[in-house]
Amino acid sequence: MDKLIIREMEQKDLKEVLAIYKEGIDTGMATFETNVPSEPIWDEGHHAVLRFVAEENNRVVGWIAISPVSTRAVYSGVGEVSVYISSESKGKGIASKLFHVLIKESEKAGFWTLQSSIFAVNTASIELHKKMDFRVVGTREKIAQLNGKWHDTVIMEKRSL
Repeated sequence: MDKLIIREMEQKDLKEVLAIYKEGIDTGMATFETNVPSEPIWDEGHHAVLRFVAEENNRVVGWIAISPVSTRAVYSGVGEVSVYISSESKGKGIASKLFHVLIKESEKAGFWTLQSSIFAVNTASIELHKKMDFRVVGTREKIAQLNGKWHDTVIMEKRSL
């Protein structure tokens, strides 16, 4: 059995992280983005420390990271979670393992709320978040279009306080 390692993301991981993100883009149900950002753009949009990868056989097979929801100090403990698993590694419990580490480390760093905006059709992600004790706080109907089609998103959050 291959050994899975969850560790802090390093700069050298970004190529593999972005390749997995591209797989998510290609599904049409993970993000409204249609292009993979450059490494510097991705890097500046995510928390400097609260980013982790799952590595198997010296290959990144998944990642999780927090993006700030606002630059205002009152929201400094609120983060938007992104989690992506490579297509060949889905269904192995890797996302749950990444979530456990992120939740623990985000609480140590002073985060009190983690939130996610998930395509309503992405029931696997919604169920994963429920398993991690996120709750549904609402649905944004027809919030944006992807390839000319309107999509709803489900807003979920996990409170640590």
